[in-house]
Amino acid sequence: MNMASRSTLLEIATTDYENHLGSISSAMTELQTLCGVTDGFLISEPLHRFGWTFFKILLKNELWTAIPLKLPDKIQESKGKSYEEKLVSFMTKFFEQKNAKVKVKFIEV
Repeated sequence: MNMASRSTLLEIATTDYENHLGSISSAMTELQTLCGVTDGFLISEPLHRFGWTFFKILLKNELWTAIPLKLPDKIQESKGKSYEEKLVSFMTKFFEQKNAKVKVKFIEV
């Protein structure tokens, strides 16, 4: 898979936005630190629908490419066949460890 020069969107769905946003933001900051990246993500404004809140996290190219390089074991042991599936599984688990039980979906850009 060619991961050069791309950014990636993850859609996050939660029923507890107020509590989960802080956990997700700090988890993303921690992930950046683990990967040796600064300014590697953006979080969009939320959209509220039917008791759920949806928002997107943009993984900038530098963070997108650093995750498998800096955390290969964690990505490899995650469920899924493709890197994208493994990333979603890893991110879901990573957020859960930070007390944010959310749904994560990969969006092709």
